[in-house]
Amino acid sequence: MASDSSASPLQLTLLGTGTSTGVPMLGCDYDALDTSDPRDRRTRCSAFLSAPGGTLLIDTTPDLWHQAHREQLRRVDAVLFTHAHADHIMGFDDLRGFCLHQQQSMPIYGSAATLTAIQGFFHYAFGPTPETYGYVHAVPHVVDGPFELAGLRIVPLPAPHGSLTTYGYLFELGGTKRAAYLSDVAEVPPPVREALQGVGTLVIDGLREQPHPTHLCIDSAIEVAREVGAGITYLTHLTHHRRHQEREADLPRDVPVRLAYDGLRLDI
Repeated sequence: MASDSSASPLQLTLLGTGTSTGVPMLGCDYDALDTSDPRDRRTRCSAFLSAPGGTLLIDTTPDLWHQAHREQLRRVDAVLFTHAHADHIMGFDDLRGFCLHQQQSMPIYGSAATLTAIQGFFHYAFGPTPETYGYVHAVPHVVDGPFELAGLRIVPLPAPHGSLTTYGYLFELGGTKRAAYLSDVAEVPPPVREALQGVGTLVIDGLREQPHPTHLCIDSAIEVAREVGAGITYLTHLTHHRRHQEREADLPRDVPVRLAYDGLRLDI
């Protein structure tokens, strides 16, 4: 009997769920520093997807070394980049360990603008295939529409983030919208909302309670979740302003929404 690919295992691990400064923010003196709840200590925002056809890393934060050791990541088959801000790319060189042990180059995916910026910062990692993989060697793939990777159909979700366009990603398996990941978005345009309709798991930027010019606030993120009918929504890219438990107690009960935290594993 043929297997049902829609029931295949798919796991999303949220490696980091904090804003660009990390949480707690350096230089701040506030009671969140005294919390005993590990969910109140957040590294920079990124994720890891284990799929039937391989493993995908979303962004290479400055905390990648710590995140990879904490979650015991042993293999990364490709990297998806959302955009080229420092908190999402500056752990790029830590890909070298995966290149070394896998003895292969690292495919990386993103918009043309994002890949151009990464190649400018890390020029030494691009070019002819090296004789040794002791250093990171990346092969760029420009994303300009849906593509197949790791046994998944992946749909880019372009959205504004300040002066640039960032990419979220929708992951489909067996014709089912299993999950979507959108960090660093100021709004979710109508075409993206349409693509998200009925998604099983939505991970979305929910920076803080107060409005922000380049990020969704919590209320705006919940409004998106409600409109697209996500099975469950997790808010990520959170600031240091309130503790996890306090924030989660204030979330609405009429829509399935939770706060993400570092190390959260989701079977999707």
